[in-house]
Amino acid sequence: MRLFFFAALSLHAQWFQTDFPPEEFKARRAKVYDKIGNQAVAVVQGVSLTPGYNMPRQTNEFYYLCGLETPHSYLLLDGRSRKATLFVPRRNQRLEASEGRVLSAEDADQLKALTGVDDALDNDVMRTSNWLNIPPGRNPPPLTIYTLLSPSEGSAQSRFELQAANTSVLNDPWDSRIPREMQFASMLATRFPRAKIADLTPVLDELRSVKSPREVALIRRASQIAGQGILEAMKSTKSGMSEYELDAAARYVFLVNGARLEGYRSITAAGTANIWNAHYYRNMSKLDNGQLVLMDFAPDYHYYTSDVTRMWPVSGKYTPVQRELLQFVLEYRNAIIKRIRPGVTAKQIMDEAKVAMEPVFARTKFSKQVYLDAARELVERGGGVFSHPVGLAVHDDGPYSGGPLKPGHVFSIDPQLWVPDEKLYIRYEDVVAVTETGVENFTDFLVSELDEMERIVQTGGGLVQRVPPGPPRR
Repeated sequence: MRLFFFAALSLHAQWFQTDFPPEEFKARRAKVYDKIGNQAVAVVQGVSLTPGYNMPRQTNEFYYLCGLETPHSYLLLDGRSRKATLFVPRRNQRLEASEGRVLSAEDADQLKALTGVDDALDNDVMRTSNWLNIPPGRNPPPLTIYTLLSPSEGSAQSRFELQAANTSVLNDPWDSRIPREMQFASMLATRFPRAKIADLTPVLDELRSVKSPREVALIRRASQIAGQGILEAMKSTKSGMSEYELDAAARYVFLVNGARLEGYRSITAAGTANIWNAHYYRNMSKLDNGQLVLMDFAPDYHYYTSDVTRMWPVSGKYTPVQRELLQFVLEYRNAIIKRIRPGVTAKQIMDEAKVAMEPVFARTKFSKQVYLDAARELVERGGGVFSHPVGLAVHDDGPYSGGPLKPGHVFSIDPQLWVPDEKLYIRYEDVVAVTETGVENFTDFLVSELDEMERIVQTGGGLVQRVPPGPPRR
């Protein structure tokens, strides 16, 4: 089987991912069977055909369970038999003539070899009433159908943002479409009226909360590419440029290193007003000496992403206030990361870091009381330092902070200092993984010391090249 898997992979590498073997998908699905029990099935709906010329991308949930990217596919996980079946469309030769080949129902043997499912069928089979293998008779055993009752995440999407968008559509009096996942659940309930519909979301969240070594490797790589992109933006920084030019420098690094998409839209903010808007996205303003640049950007690398932020001076020299506040946030970030380890909670680590920060408070001469107050607020409350999980989505699913940290937990360390009176917003951000013995900071290589960031901006030599207006010269 293993030899056949690799032979199939070499033949169909352009149609299927190569990061996970079928054994890993089978192990994930086995955990789903354990959770739903032997009187239930789970049905997962894949992505629909891309509208327009956007890069096709499978939903995170479907990809997590089988790795298949073919649109309009479905995955049945039968807890009664502990078998998995893929339902895949037939080959659309007209579409493939312009879009390229994808794995289809005709590729059943390859689908089974690559994903480890027990069967692969034409999704037309789902038009029949018994594709769930319900025993005949008037009183079949009770069946629970698990499906996602939360939005499925696609390119640069996370659940809570999707839920907010769905609510906005529902509240629009001239739109009011129900979300796709609700439509699918409603259809299941209508076509199988004796079955109970249950939410698969908590089951997958629990599984996704702890990353496998292969997942960790992809997040590590996404983080490395993100860090190098931000470093290139630092080198490119000059007064008079536009924010989008720094975005372009980072994006170039993402693309040449194999990232086809971005994990989330670039936050490239110059100046106090833009930085204060924490999720600023316009990226059109000019850079001026005296300003800070905040860049928060990471690629979608093989479906996994990161979340990295640095702040540096346009002029190559921090002002005294910029240095004062950034240095404090950096020291708090270091105090937290140094103490991350398995078997303790985020709160325990924050309490330990509070004690470690007292000598820092003692030696820091804050130039204003409001700065001291903001620093105290950061350390007392954490200021977002233990932030969201990171993985298939930048705001990933699967909590890590409800109990002791475990090896394989991956999350953002994002201390944020706010000074509302002056609209000042200061932060660092890195993505870390809990290991068996401590922690790995995926962007430990990326400069964080202020003197070093000044030096890089002053050295320059970045990628940005403007194209002059008019016809190009030979």
